[in-house]
Formats: sequence, structure tokens, C-alpha cells
Amino acid sequence: MPYFSLTPADREAMLATIGVQSADELFADIPASLREAARAAFADLESGRSEMGLKRDMARLAAKNTHAETATCFLGAGLYDHYVPAAVSALASRGEFVTAYTPYQAETSQGTLQVIYEFQSLLCRLTGMEMANASLYDGATGLAEALILAHAATKKKRVLLPRGLSPSYRRVSATYLQGLPIEIEEIPFDAASGQIDSEALSALLQSGDVAAVVVAQPNFFGVLEDAPTIAAATHAAGALLIAVFNPLSLGILPPPGSYDADVAIADGQSLGLPLTFGGPGLGLFCCKQKFSRLAPGRLVGLTTDANGKRGFTLTLQTREQHIRREKATSNICSNQALCALVATIYLATMGERGIREAASHSFHKAAYAREQLQTLPGVKPLFSGPQFHEFALRLPVAVETVGQALASENIIGPYDLGRDYPELEGAALFCCTEKRSREEIDFLAETLRSILPKPKVESGASGSDLNGSGRLHLEGLSIHYLDDARTFYLDW
Repeated sequence: MPYFSLTPADREAMLATIGVQSADELFADIPASLREAARAAFADLESGRSEMGLKRDMARLAAKNTHAETATCFLGAGLYDHYVPAAVSALASRGEFVTAYTPYQAETSQGTLQVIYEFQSLLCRLTGMEMANASLYDGATGLAEALILAHAATKKKRVLLPRGLSPSYRRVSATYLQGLPIEIEEIPFDAASGQIDSEALSALLQSGDVAAVVVAQPNFFGVLEDAPTIAAATHAAGALLIAVFNPLSLGILPPPGSYDADVAIADGQSLGLPLTFGGPGLGLFCCKQKFSRLAPGRLVGLTTDANGKRGFTLTLQTREQHIRREKATSNICSNQALCALVATIYLATMGERGIREAASHSFHKAAYAREQLQTLPGVKPLFSGPQFHEFALRLPVAVETVGQALASENIIGPYDLGRDYPELEGAALFCCTEKRSREEIDFLAETLRSILPKPKVESGASGSDLNGSGRLHLEGLSIHYLDDARTFYLDW
């Protein structure tokens, strides 16, 4: 395709057509301070540069970014720093695979269809669900699509989303469902366990007009829910259960199919996709077969041709772009086929054993980190519920202060829960994956210890305050005596 440069006259004509005076007006929603900072950063690039000089300058700017390949990452909250085997990127970058879409004449691209078929099959095996589609944009839009499916299947309009669900998932769902006769209601979480408040859920289900209940396993706080009990209560009320799951956690956790989920959705980023500053993701969407015609996206099937040879075909498309139009279940356009390819290669490369080991290492390393951090003065666990590889702690100093101090030691994290939960101000969400080593976790604990306030010893403690063990505890501080003369030393 030839390249045609944009002349000043072309630029003016385009601006006039859309009714703005300058290109700056198109970016008016971005704060002026950020725009000025960007201009200053690229000031040296305004004039013409050689290719070699431009590459050098762009590399210099890129080096200012902190990312998981150059820093130690304890940040999760929906995107996770897992190890990706070299074979994944090597295979996914082959020329015959690099496409983001299913070709419109799909059957002429048997390789692409086979990959999608394998992707669907692997997801069904991973989740225990009956069918999976050919992927969606990301996990958040996948949840919104699942809520629409529940409304269409039950003809009911109320959907219940737990407050412990990812805030971005809740926001995207609220935006996506605008204009539809679907009402979103929130299920509070138990302040002690961090799990769904079971009494509140029972009360919300009493009316019998609930289309779906969403359960995140684990939830945004890293806490595991009692999914089988929630599923039983949901189905008893005539509603569908939508499970939001962490794909890699299924190496050790029961899959959604085992607790009779009707729909299971997730973001597939943890299946071989790098963090890449937050995207792109990959929407995983699985459901029971009886909902196949209400499911969004594409479905690839296996068949035989006229000569009896195995072939793959685009079995079902319910998108508005094709023949269904106003009868479509969704207007999702991107199925993230390249990201689905990466996930397929990752699952096939890791196998059952690899997935199980990655999940197990993540679980045990998070448990070790939680144990180490809870020994620090003033640090307390936020919730008592069981956890997978994320955990929330209440800190004695501002989370922002902790983040800045860790960043100075080339450590990323944790996530400030107060950003989305005002009632959890001062609480931080930490994450460990299989990539984190004992040395990195110990260094995290040492760094935190150095910035946390030292506990104060109150004067006036007498020898009679000491019990037979020779130890007195004051707010996490141990005071020991050495001899009968009551000589003390402090340990924290």
C-alpha cells in the first residue's frame, strides 16, 4: 500500500470537517499538565532526525519506564507477572499466525481455525465447562456479555455483582449495560473474612427476579469464596451463576464446572501474555452447551469434508456484523485471535503438570510472603478468608508512601485498595507468582521494615510486669530480661 503524506491543506480540511480549530482540541480531556510534560519530553524530536538518532532518542525515553522485566513485581490486582516459556513467543510470532482476526472466508484458513478449535478444547478441559467460544476482547467485557446472556436466558432483569469483584469489571459492566433493561445490584463483603456476605446474598435472592449472581474465585482481595454454597443458593432462586475465575489458579483450585457454574469468564492474560503496561488482554468465555446460541463471539467446530478428511469450520457466529444484525447477541468485533493463539501455545507447552506447578508455587510463595510481612510492626492481615496468590494487609503508613519507598529499591507494588474502596484506606494488596524468589520476598520484608515506624516502649514497666517466660509483649515489641537484676534488651 503506498504512503501519502498529510499536507497542511489536508490537515486543515480534516479539522474543518469535524468542526474543531486545532488538533489540540481533540485531546482537551487530557489534563494540560500532562500534555505539556509530553511536549517537553519530545521537544528534541520536533526537527528532522536520522533513523539512527531517532531510535537512540526513543530508547532513551523508553528506558524511563519501570516494568516487570527490569524490576521485582509484587503488584497484581488483575494482571500478573508469570513466567512465559521462550517457545511461546517464538511460535506465536511466526508469520502465518500473526493476525488479530478470523478471516471472513474462514474455511480457507484451516490453520487459524484449528488453533481456535484447540483453544476452545483446552479451555473446556481447564474449566470443566461444556463449551468455550473463540474468545472476546477482555475479561471485563466478557462479564458484561455474560450478564446479557443471563438476562436473555431467564427473562429477569436484576443481576447481583459482589463488591469484592474487580472494580474495573464492575465499571465496564455498568457502562456496557446502559440502555438495557438490566439492573445491577451490589452484594457487600463480610468485613472479617473478605468473602461475600451470605446473609446479604440470601436477602437479595428472596424476590425471585434475579437473573444472575456473579462470584469471583478468587475475588479482588485475593480471598477464595465458598463457591459451591453460593452456586446452590443461586440455582435455588432460579438464577444463573456466573464465575469469574483466575485461569492459572485452576492448576490447584476446583474448576467452575465442578460447582455447576452456568457461565465462566476470565481474562486470559496470565496464560502466556506479558503485562505490556496493561494490555491487550484476552476474554475467556465458557458456558453450558444449552446457552450456545446466546453466547457472543464465534464457535469453531470439527467436521469432515466430502472426501472424509478432517476439517474445521466456523460453526456459529452470533455477531451483528454478519447475517444476524438486530438479532445478534453481541456487537463484539475483536476476538483477540493472536492473544488466543498465545494462550493456546502456553497451555500446550505447560501441560497439566506445568500449570499445576506454576499455581502451586504462586500459592506457597504468597503464603511465605504473607507470613513474613505480618511479622513487621503495625502490619496486620485485612481479611481472614483463605487466599490463593494475593493477600491484603493493613499498613501503619500510607500505601503511597510504601509504594514510593519500594520503587526506589526497584520493587513494583503493592496495589492501594483505598483507591477503589474508601472503607479500606490504608490497606494494600500484594501478589506473588511463581517468578518471585525467597530472596526477593525477604528483601521486600527488609525494605518495608526500614520505612515502617518503630514501636514505642512505654515507660513504667516494672519487673512484676514480666511473667515467668521472661518476655513482655507491647504492640509487637518483645522485651526480654537477661538476669535477676532485670537487665533488658529490646527485639522487634
